[in-house]
Parts: sequence; structure tokens; C-alpha cells
Amino acid sequence: MGSAVPLLKAVGADRSAPSQWVAVGVLTLSTFLVVTSEMLPVGLLTPLADGLGISSGAAGASLTVTGLVSAVTALIVPRLLGDLDRRVVLAVAMGVLAVGNGLTVIAGGFGTLVVARIVLGVGMGAVWGMASAVATRLVAPRDTALAVSFAVSGVASASVLGVPAGTLVGNAVGWRAAFGALTALALILAAGLLLALPRLRRPAGATGDAAVGQRRSLARPAVITGLTVVVLLVTAHFAAYTYVRPVLESQAGLSANAIALLLLLYGAFGLAGNFIAGAAAGRRPRVTVLLLAAGIAVAVAVLALFGARALAAGLAIALWGVAYGGVSVAAQLWMTAAAPDRVEHITGLYVGVFTASIALGAFAGGLAVEGAGVVPLLWSTAGLAVAALLAGLVGPAPARARTATTARAEGF
Repeated sequence: MGSAVPLLKAVGADRSAPSQWVAVGVLTLSTFLVVTSEMLPVGLLTPLADGLGISSGAAGASLTVTGLVSAVTALIVPRLLGDLDRRVVLAVAMGVLAVGNGLTVIAGGFGTLVVARIVLGVGMGAVWGMASAVATRLVAPRDTALAVSFAVSGVASASVLGVPAGTLVGNAVGWRAAFGALTALALILAAGLLLALPRLRRPAGATGDAAVGQRRSLARPAVITGLTVVVLLVTAHFAAYTYVRPVLESQAGLSANAIALLLLLYGAFGLAGNFIAGAAAGRRPRVTVLLLAAGIAVAVAVLALFGARALAAGLAIALWGVAYGGVSVAAQLWMTAAAPDRVEHITGLYVGVFTASIALGAFAGGLAVEGAGVVPLLWSTAGLAVAALLAGLVGPAPARARTATTARAEGF
């Protein structure tokens, strides 16, 4: 197969062929699987810990290991790619993910589990770090924002569908079988990526790092502003969302089943928010991100003020889902618009900062809950979301015109 550009010309520059959407679909399933692999220990924490003879806290710490390794990998991989075929790199990364899940299956203690999660983090960081940049090259220019929305939707749907499904498998036939299933699926998707994606070498117009001058530096005002917003917003979200169950239990007095339904509601609204925000951010990335920041701030504040009322808590959770569900894709499109000439590098940087902020938020939330309680935690995270909103308002915006069409048309 040829490069992505000839593939587009074969069907016309104004529309995407069905085969191109199949490629986007396989890429979306890949992001779905890597995040499901990362988060599945949440649903199987107790049996996994019991099976390995370790504490739940030690088992939970394995998620932090994966997140940190993923953050570093996402930063490094784009700088090492050169002219390698991105299709092959993604397939190899899925193979690495399969190895990580396979090591989890045979783990006999904490040491092996940590090694497994490190390997898994490498595969996850490579796939997630490249997915959005590759998605923009698989479709016609007018479909770029939608393709990115699909690729990122795999991340959101993993929490809604992947983790619950994996938990059901684990409960039925054992946690090792659940990770064994993920191993097999990763290998299938590795083959699917090789078959469905075209050959994708270095993006047209991109150059090696040694040739990158000041003009091409990523230290651009719009990039710095966007990353600042991401750090504040993602840290705020995960500081609060990590402890959403105790918040709903202590504030609204909800049962475990009611909380499960609310979290399902959150996930469904999150998927909707992903596509709504993707369509809006394709034209106005900064406005979209700032509206999402405002939505998160309002939702968390409503929980703090009126969380004792079940209806208010439900409405807040729904708003929170829509708002945060759109953050990944909208912020990604902000980054792409801010550095359209270095899409792979800016995507890797963005994913690295994003995943590091997840770890920071979970850690900070734990400190806040232990030191002050759930209500002060909610107010603190609402304040961080407002700070993200203000940072985005004060800082420079990315160029609108290049967000969804111009940069893709130029081959980036």
C-alpha cells in the first residue's frame, strides 16, 4: 500500500473512503484496549491482590507505575520514530501490550506484577501517544476532527465498557483469564493494524530534530497555555473523580447499586461529550476547552453545595461526564492547531503531560481526602478548574484556521 496522501487522492480530497474509516475503527479499538488494560486492576483489585498475596494498596500502586511509564514513553517515542512506518510501530506497541498482559497472567507476586505493568505502560504510551496524530492522516481533511474524536473515544469507552466487561469476565472465570483475554485481543489488533492501516512514514514537511530551529520549537505561547490548562484541568478532575464513590456515599447516602448507575450515566454522557466537543473544537478549540473547564467547575461545585440531594448529585454527575468527556479530544485539537507542523511530537508531549497529570491528581486527591475530607476536596478541585479557565482566557489561543483542515491538507 502507498502513503496516506495517495490513498486520499484515489477517492477524492473531499471525502473519506470506507477503508479509511475501517482503519480509524481499528485504531479506536487499539486505544480502547490499551486503556482497558491499564484500568482493569481497578475492577479486579481484591481478587488480584488475594491471588498474588499482596495488599490492595500494593496492587493499586501498580496503576501509578503504568501511568508514569506511559507518560515517559509518550514523550520519547515520537522523537525516536524517524522515517519508520507508523503502522508497524503501532503493531509492535500492541505486541508489547500483549506481553505486559501475558506477564500479568503468570505473575506470582508483586515483583512480577510491577514488571508486567512497566511493559504494559510502554505499549500503552506508544499507542495512545501516536493514535491522534495517525488518525489525522487516515481520512480526508474535512473528517480530521471526527477521526480524532473516534480515536480518543476509545479512551473514554474503556471506562464505560472495557473495565466493566473485563470485571465480569474476571468474576466469572478468574482474574488471570481476564488478562489472558486482553493478551489475545492485543495480538489480534496488532495484526489488524498491519492489515487496515496504510504505510505511514514521516509526515510530509516534518524534519529530524537536529534540523529543528527556533521557528519549529514546541515552546510556543499557545502550546504552553494549552498544556497549562491541561495540567490544571486533568489534575482537578482526577483528584475529585478518584474519590467520587466516597463523595456520593457520604454526601447523598447512595447505595452501591445507585452509585454504579450514576457512574454508568457519567460514562454515557462522557461518550456524548467526546463527539460533541470534537465537532466544536475542530473550529474553535480554545472556546470549546474553556466551556468544558467551566462545566467541570460548575459540576463539582454543585456536588459540594447540593450533593446531599440525589437529584442534584445525578445532574452534577451528568454535567461532569459531558464536560470531562470532551477534554481529551478538545485539548488534543488545541495542541494540533498550536503546532500543526509537528503533530507527532506535540501529541506525544500532550499525552505525556496528560497521563502525568492523572497520577498527580489521584495523589493530590488522596492527600486532600485524608487531611481535610471530601467537601474541601471538591471545593479545591473546583478552584483548580476555575484556574484552568482563567489560564485559557489570559493566554494566547491556537490558530483556528489550521485546526481541522489546513494542517491535514498540507500533509501533517
